Amino acid sequence: MDLAQLTTEARNPASEQVDRLSALEFVQLMNAEDARVSPAVSQVAVAIAEAIDAIAERLRGGGRLIYLGAGTSGRLGVLDASECPPTFNSRPWQVIGLIAGGLTALTRAVEGAEDRPQAAFEDLQRIDLRRDDAVVGIATSGRTPYVIGGLRYAGQVGALTIGLTCNADSEMAAVSQRMIVPVVGPEVISGSTRLKAGTATKLVLNMLSTGAMVKLGKTYGNLMVDLQTTNQKLTHRAQRIVRELTGVGADEAATLLQRCGGDTKTAIVAQRRGVSPQEAQRALAAAGGHLREALENVESRAEGGNLSSHDECQIPSAELVLGVDGGGTKTVAWLARTCGDELQIVGRGEAGSSNPQAAGWPTALDNVQCAIGRALVAAGAGRTPVRAACLALAGTGRDADRRRVEAWAERNGFSERVLVVHDAQPVLAAGVPDGFGVALIAGTGSLAFGRDAAGRTARAGGWGYLIGDEGSGYTIAKQALQAAVRAWDGRGPRTTLGDRLLRELELTQPDELVHAVYGRQQDRHWLAGLARVAVEAAGEGDFVAVQIIDEAAAELASMCLAVTRQLGLQPESSPLYVAMAGGLLIHAARLRERVVQILRECDFPQVTPRLVPEPVAGAVRLAGELAKS
Repeated sequence: MDLAQLTTEARNPASEQVDRLSALEFVQLMNAEDARVSPAVSQVAVAIAEAIDAIAERLRGGGRLIYLGAGTSGRLGVLDASECPPTFNSRPWQVIGLIAGGLTALTRAVEGAEDRPQAAFEDLQRIDLRRDDAVVGIATSGRTPYVIGGLRYAGQVGALTIGLTCNADSEMAAVSQRMIVPVVGPEVISGSTRLKAGTATKLVLNMLSTGAMVKLGKTYGNLMVDLQTTNQKLTHRAQRIVRELTGVGADEAATLLQRCGGDTKTAIVAQRRGVSPQEAQRALAAAGGHLREALENVESRAEGGNLSSHDECQIPSAELVLGVDGGGTKTVAWLARTCGDELQIVGRGEAGSSNPQAAGWPTALDNVQCAIGRALVAAGAGRTPVRAACLALAGTGRDADRRRVEAWAERNGFSERVLVVHDAQPVLAAGVPDGFGVALIAGTGSLAFGRDAAGRTARAGGWGYLIGDEGSGYTIAKQALQAAVRAWDGRGPRTTLGDRLLRELELTQPDELVHAVYGRQQDRHWLAGLARVAVEAAGEGDFVAVQIIDEAAAELASMCLAVTRQLGLQPESSPLYVAMAGGLLIHAARLRERVVQILRECDFPQVTPRLVPEPVAGAVRLAGELAKS
């Protein structure tokens, strides 16, 4: 679409002589033009309301609201997202703002950032966009490539897509399931869409986030009741709201809140209906977090009625334990109910990377919280802390990193007791009898970790993709790419890897490989996924691919042997249990078999491999042991 044809780019007849106006005349003109914004938004009220209902449904199911924009539009999205946690006590991961060019673009323009649709794909992949999320693409023009690309990718994933623009008949309509189009007309300064268009955008975003949060039960009337007393201001506000809605005095409100763990809604239900905090929390969970409905439910039961059938399935938090397995690709959380010595999984949740060294600390911890929240939603669990939790996170091997995660967990209060370990320990717990043996992980990266009967531990590998990760998917993929280009150049032996890689990447010419690979070089998980090409080629007898896989197996076996030497494990003493995890080992039978063969040839004839497709099961087991101790 030609920019000159856009309503927001047209010249406004009322301001053609704006440079000749006095300051007062200018203010009056601006005010008159701004008065056109509210009626324009009113014209799309139905579309906004429908979007609110759709967004609330996604959030209620553990999904997220994600704003996507560039320039002013992106900044407004980030602003609205950042205001949700302090206003509604929403989780930091629940509403996210993404802006073309990243955080730098919040304060200054990033040249060409909005023109890269691929950047939106990468940003959404980085936060692990899922089908239960809602994406609002914000573009005043309706044609911003970054936003168009992001909405197109979101649609492919299956997420809800909503387009917000101030120009009718825009390109966004083709990639959005829903459209919100407040047409405010030409700006006072032609093309300066931070003015009326920006105001309209801010009004719509206010309605979307506030309306969705109200539907999630964040308010009672117009009071913000979903408060946690995490600072002095919020403590005073919570006490004031409790006093207003229960009629108790200041001291009694403070005591009541303390008894209810600082949760305002729990305190109100407990006081008004004369029930325990635990009963109040179950009523709130049964009501989906809605205070008004919870009060009515408890009142109904007090009069001889029953709570909803959902409440009858509520599980006391004292019977719940939580396991989290976080890696460089995704984070998995399982909620389990303790039934004697058995653990029954009652809720599962997933999110993006929680390796702080790869994703950064804020993103990593937000993803942990997101996965936990989704598991709680799936289980219909209450808001009280579970009995014990084990957080097994990649990139937290140092004591300082573990202490940082422990401090974060304590602030969030989702568990009475928390154990923080690195991501190899649950593999041992899930795959090896009594937890004694070696855990071998090979996915995007690689690592070996062992524990002996005395509780001593040792590790090898895990040095990262720049100086380590031998035998990993990333290393295998890199070697396959290098073998392919060497063959094309005539510098290496012939191999089918080149043709296979071209087919995998939907390319036709070798020189297209440069852009395909370097355009996504920051996405190590995507690159590691190309290892399957080498695995398949080796399975069909390609000589070069066989060499690559055999070399990877030798490196992984070497890591295992290094761990056995550190622990002083003797081949003749007992079987060597090797718990194998990671996408590469799980799906590459030839690689696994070759690792075991090498270990057996190195004086460990009694090697017993155990596959661990779900390491989070080990984290749950460790949480269960913590609960018993």
